[in-house]
Amino acid sequence: MLNNGPGSWAFEGLARQLAGALWIDVSPTPRRYNYLLHADDFDPASCGDLFIPYSSIRLAADKRLIARAFADHAVPAPETHVFDTLAGAQAHRRARPDQEWCLKFPTGCGAAGHRMLTDDVRVSSSWPRPLLVQEFVRLEKPEVYRLYAAGGKLFGWVARRFPEGTRPSPWVAHARGARYEVAGAPPPGAVDTARRALEAAGLFDSFGCVDLLQTPKGPWVALEVGTDGLFNHVDRDVGDADLAVEIQRRIAEAFWARVGPPPWGAGEWRPR
Repeated sequence: MLNNGPGSWAFEGLARQLAGALWIDVSPTPRRYNYLLHADDFDPASCGDLFIPYSSIRLAADKRLIARAFADHAVPAPETHVFDTLAGAQAHRRARPDQEWCLKFPTGCGAAGHRMLTDDVRVSSSWPRPLLVQEFVRLEKPEVYRLYAAGGKLFGWVARRFPEGTRPSPWVAHARGARYEVAGAPPPGAVDTARRALEAAGLFDSFGCVDLLQTPKGPWVALEVGTDGLFNHVDRDVGDADLAVEIQRRIAEAFWARVGPPPWGAGEWRPR
């Protein structure tokens, strides 16, 4: 479990959880095979083999790269564009008044920075360019669904919703007050979109998650993917103890499937 440098504090809690689940040590120096969380001045060439590919970690941290991967692999997703200038984004909005559009902060998490693209919207000079503009899918009841993948298998269908009696936000994020609920069996359309999204991001065979929503017209679309490492990590506060354990178990089994016999022995997985 590789975790070092000034930013490693943000991953310390997860590092301890994963070390117990995977039966490995947390180390400030790379080993032959690594679960990368954080590394100061990260150099892929000096960090040995990575369970989660560096390219996938980098992609999951930038919504512009996600949009490009989704487009390249024909993943169903809200219509998305990039523009060098706000003027270009506004011109697109005016040319497409049939649809609402939002401006997403491309490297944030928890919907931080997202805003609707309106006449009076402003962005600072420090906002990352190019700008990411996405079709805003308005739902009567805002909710987003999530599926996870580890070792080439999908699992863990959950919904993210705002609790009854709370004021919802257009951005259905945990950081905005939404909470996870186990949602039973995923619909086939959601499963197909999720798999395509995770494969496009290179995360299906290691570990990642994908956020989805069902459009008013019916099809399931992928919003973005997430994984652990360098920039952020997948939220484990899923509101269900069994699913939280299942996430750890599936990561551990996928990790050791590439190495050899697991250290917990021939029986069922258990944490160290």
